[in-house]
Amino acid sequence: MNGIRQTAHYLSGFYKIYTRKLEREIRNGTIPNHIAVILDGNRRWAKKALAANERGHHIGADAVENLLDWCEELDIKIITLYVLSTENLDRADKELDYLFHLIHERLEKLYRDPRIHKNMMRVKAIGRTELLPDFINDVLKRLDDATKDYNRHYLNIAIAYGGQNELVDAVKKIGAKIKDGTLDVDSINKETIESNLYTAHLPQSAPDLILRTSGEQRMSGFLLWQGAYSELIFMDILWPEFRKIDLLRAIRTFQKRNRRIGK
Repeated sequence: MNGIRQTAHYLSGFYKIYTRKLEREIRNGTIPNHIAVILDGNRRWAKKALAANERGHHIGADAVENLLDWCEELDIKIITLYVLSTENLDRADKELDYLFHLIHERLEKLYRDPRIHKNMMRVKAIGRTELLPDFINDVLKRLDDATKDYNRHYLNIAIAYGGQNELVDAVKKIGAKIKDGTLDVDSINKETIESNLYTAHLPQSAPDLILRTSGEQRMSGFLLWQGAYSELIFMDILWPEFRKIDLLRAIRTFQKRNRRIGK
C-alpha cells in the first residue's frame, strides 16, 4: 500500500513539474484568441467508472469550470462551449431533466461569480434557446443582461445548438430583410452571412482552435460556417478526465501547425 502511495505521489509531482514546463513553453508562442470545445464523453466516462450517467455529467460540469479557470490564466479571449445539441433534447426524459437542472445550477453559479465582471466577460447563449425550459432561459437572460456591455472576454454557451439550424435561421433573417427591402440580393456576401449567425456579436467568430474530446473525429454540426479554417484537434481523453495539461498539449499542437487560412 505504501508503494502505491509513493508511486502516486511521484506521478503527481512529475505531472505538476511537466505542466509548469509546458505552460512556460506555450506562453512563448501564439495563444489562440478563440477556442471552441466539444465536451464529449460524459456518459462513456460514467460507463467506464461503473457509475450512473448523471455522475458523468456532474464530473463533466466540474471539468468545464476548471477549463474556464485555465483559460483565464492563459488570457484566452473567447471561449465557445458545445454544451447541448438540439439532438440531445431527444434523450430519455430522466437524463435530460437531470441535465437541465445541472446546467441551471452551474449557470446560477456563473451568474454569482464576480470574475465575469472583473474580466469584463460577455456571457451569451447561442442556439434555439426557445426550446429550453423557462428556468434555464431566465438565468441565461440575466447573464446576458448583466454582461451585454462587456467586450474584453467572451463566453459563448452553445445550448440547444445545431450548426445546420444556425444556417437555416441565418437564411431566414436574410430572407426577411430581402422581403422588406432593407437588403438587396446582389449585395449578399460572406459578411452578410456572418452578421446573421448566432456568433455575430463576437469580434472574432471563427475559432482558431476547435477541440473535441472522447476520440470521436467529427464536428457533429458544431460551428459549421465559423470553423471552416479552424485547426481541429481530437483527443482520446473523455471529457470528465480533461486536465490542464491536455489543454496545454492542444495549444502546443496548434502552435506547431502552419496556419495558411486557405492561402
